[in-house]
Amino acid sequence: MKILLHVCCGICAAGAAKTLIDEGHEVIGYFYNPNIQPEDEYNRRLEAVQKISKELDFHLILAPYKPQDWLDKTKLFANEPEGGNRCPLCFRIRLETTYQFLNDCGAAAFTTTLTIGPQKSAAIINKIGYEIGGNKFLQRDFKKRDGFKKATDLARQWGLYRQNYCGCIYSMRQDTK
Repeated sequence: MKILLHVCCGICAAGAAKTLIDEGHEVIGYFYNPNIQPEDEYNRRLEAVQKISKELDFHLILAPYKPQDWLDKTKLFANEPEGGNRCPLCFRIRLETTYQFLNDCGAAAFTTTLTIGPQKSAAIINKIGYEIGGNKFLQRDFKKRDGFKKATDLARQWGLYRQNYCGCIYSMRQDTK
């Protein structure tokens, strides 16, 4: 099946895309992350994702980078802690845009790399994805069966950039306190 894979970073893409490809799916990566700031961080993560798409031989599509749109939509949650009410909104923003692109790319279903992260709730992400796309959302928990460990092993093997915060400016502020 042709699957549109929302990609958040290189490490997560390594694990999730490899799993889908190993299962026999054709993967189209979709890098849409207006939450990632500053722009230098965005570019480091994009470079890592581009490397993964070459290593695993899948097509990668870059959505426009519009961080101000994300900031406008999340500003009421600026003081939420990492993992608070801002995160599900952020997941929704990215998955809605991915779903909107689904028909344009000819994929039968979509999913996201977000569920591979050990700090992210696959249950919340899958619920949001299903609310948006119904049966066209492939509900997965890519961290299961050592998914995150395998992803980090691939990241080390391929020399990928490894970030130390989720990507949004609010979580970066928390990590530097």
